[in-house]
Parts: sequence; C-alpha cells; structure tokens
Amino acid sequence: MAAIGAGLWGGWASRNRKSIEDGTELAGYSRFREAMEKSHTGG
Repeated sequence: MAAIGAGLWGGWASRNRKSIEDGTELAGYSRFREAMEKSHTGG
C-alpha cells in the first residue's frame, strides 16, 4: 500500500514540479508522509 502511494505521489510531484512553489511542495510531502505513517501504524 505504501509503495503504491509513494509511486503515485512521486509521479504527481514530478509532473507538477514546474508549477509548484517549494513551500507548497514541502507541505504536500508532509501530508503524504503523515498519511503513510498512519496507514503503516494502522495495519
């Protein structure tokens, strides 16, 4: 599950990298990491 999420997020982040500011990108990564931690500890 985490690997699928990471792959999808990686593709999305690289596709939109030119239009995203650093702060927005870091916030998105933070939300992604928190979601992965929740899914990992919940299972």
